[in-house]
Amino acid sequence: MMVSSILLIVALSACSGESDTKTLRIAHGLDVNHPVHQAMVYMRERLQVYSGGSMDLLVYPSGQLGSERENLELLQIGSLSMTKVSASSLEAFVPEMKMFSVPYLFSSPEHLWNVLQGDVGMELLEAGKPYYFLGLGYYDAGSRSFYTTEKPVYQPDDLQGMKIRVMNSQSAVNMVNTMGGSATPVSWGELYTALQQGVVDGAENNPPSFYLSKHYEVAKYYLLDEHTSIPDVLVFSTNVWKELTSEQQSWVRQAAADSVTKQRALWKASTELALQEVKKAGVEVVEADKRLFANKTAVLREQYEGTKIGALIQRVLAQDTGLSSDDQNSQGDAQ
Repeated sequence: MMVSSILLIVALSACSGESDTKTLRIAHGLDVNHPVHQAMVYMRERLQVYSGGSMDLLVYPSGQLGSERENLELLQIGSLSMTKVSASSLEAFVPEMKMFSVPYLFSSPEHLWNVLQGDVGMELLEAGKPYYFLGLGYYDAGSRSFYTTEKPVYQPDDLQGMKIRVMNSQSAVNMVNTMGGSATPVSWGELYTALQQGVVDGAENNPPSFYLSKHYEVAKYYLLDEHTSIPDVLVFSTNVWKELTSEQQSWVRQAAADSVTKQRALWKASTELALQEVKKAGVEVVEADKRLFANKTAVLREQYEGTKIGALIQRVLAQDTGLSSDDQNSQGDAQ
């Protein structure tokens, strides 16, 4: 797949842009109606404005250039300029990203964004440089919740014996298995069929992804347990970055920052719309007792005590000004 992706980029490059225009390429795996894609289109518009038309950004949506892992590999060799990946997809390169997969770590969206825009978030964006990745910012990916095909889930014990699709992330596997389910990695593009054919009994994701993927057509139960808040990361190839002038780098950073602001607003509206539409389509949306799920997964936080990730977790908890230290220690009430 990676070879065919490179050939596609080369073919499209031969047909695009003026010779005096610096053209960057960005790829992602989501639908063109998704807030991420819309934000990238906006980024292109802003980059053209900032650069006076001397730079352009070509967007390849819907997995045209492969999976998140394959897009990261294209970044590493400089065949792709930018991509959007889940923080979970970066765990193999930046182990500290595992922090985001700790269930019920963030007490609110405000807490999450305080962390992302603070020292911890900025340090993590820089941590991928040894692997040829430079983080430019975070896109909102909301909170992930369970959805199932045959029966609803109200508490962790209901997951017993159920095959739940997860991302190809060891942290995600550990979380579902700890709750009692059987974690089953399946690629995003194959998930609809896997749900439809009973290969898996359910999955977990945020409301816009659940809706735009049309998974609600085959999964009629959605549990708002909001177990993790894993952001998307806008990643740039350091091999391409070093080819840009400092002025061009500044334009890219400005355009990326504008797209982050745009995407957050689009995400909020998309989440509200998604929940409305899946309910109209007959999905039973269940409000979870999050304390049950938080207590069940407390061990996943405890395993990091005394480690670098554990130290990061403590810094994250310290930024939650809405909670007392007692509340932070009894994370069952955290969300």
